[in-house]
Amino acid sequence: MIFFEIVVQRYTTCSTTAIRHNLVHHAMITTDILVIGAGPCGLFTAFEAGLLKLRCHFVDYLPVPGGQCAELYPKKPIYDIPGYPSILAGDLIQNLLKQIEPFKPGFTLGERAETIEKLDNEMFRTVTSRNTEIHSRFIVIAGGLGCFAPRKPDIPYIAEFESKGVEYIVRNPEDFRGKKVVIAGGGDSALDWTLVLAEIAAELTLVHRSKQFRAAPDSVQKMEALVSAGKISFIPDANVTDLRGNGVLNEVVITKEGGECIHKATDFFIPLFGLSPQLGPIANWGLALEKHSIRVNPHDYSTSIEGIYAVGDIAEYPNKLKLILTGFHEAAVACHAINQKLNPNKKHVIKYTTISGIQGF
Repeated sequence: MIFFEIVVQRYTTCSTTAIRHNLVHHAMITTDILVIGAGPCGLFTAFEAGLLKLRCHFVDYLPVPGGQCAELYPKKPIYDIPGYPSILAGDLIQNLLKQIEPFKPGFTLGERAETIEKLDNEMFRTVTSRNTEIHSRFIVIAGGLGCFAPRKPDIPYIAEFESKGVEYIVRNPEDFRGKKVVIAGGGDSALDWTLVLAEIAAELTLVHRSKQFRAAPDSVQKMEALVSAGKISFIPDANVTDLRGNGVLNEVVITKEGGECIHKATDFFIPLFGLSPQLGPIANWGLALEKHSIRVNPHDYSTSIEGIYAVGDIAEYPNKLKLILTGFHEAAVACHAINQKLNPNKKHVIKYTTISGIQGF
């Protein structure tokens, strides 16, 4: 029996500079396979599952699909994808999203899978950090190196303002419409969000410790054009060193290289200094772990808990090769193993897509 998804949080376009998806908080979602992690191996899981007429729903802590490829190095070339002598990481994600479109997967983004429990009806109940509840027959963990946590700046009492003006991830750009915003950082993420929020915020200031950026040259040029046009402010050679407010953030203190302090009124402070991988809640789910990864059976990539599988970098077994193409293979094998469990009496015949084609839902 196949359990179809009844509530879809649809992601319609993927771009680090344009994010549009329906935000459905406290939703109850039912699906065949819950995929935890929307990196390349997770996305390919939805393709292999779709070929078998199994629906997938994703949960990912990042605000866009793609994992490290989208958030950390979208412009980095990858050389070991079959058929592509070289492909940018961001382009690979775009291609994977296009590939899974016929199967209409759902996405819950900007949320972390916190707890998992097995229900009496053999379904898994997963609850996210924002109380979205997902019921699934199977779970595939494709968490890469684990749950990515933001690198937080060393600012006194910053934790007191988290979710009260301090945001490490932009989940919904509309939250910042008409607001005063200060962004700190000099990488792709900081520049990309500067360009997006410049069109939404009432006032936007970018603070960076240097005049040099670790971002795509095109993004830097666009940012400089906005500065020249007076649409945003840029304060180089400076850091945000203090936060002020009475329960809710209303001011940041920016210290320049020479010691000058600037007091800037703001509604939001968004420090974007990259992400660091952590195993996170996965460590509390009762799975057999090894080397900060999940130990799996290399026959089908099942974990120590019946019904839960792991693929990609987070899966560990003898002679493991931590390559994207290895994760693609693991995803395909895991999906076929799931299909066999759902249909134990059915003869399984693998059909080449050159013969069967791609038949979506």
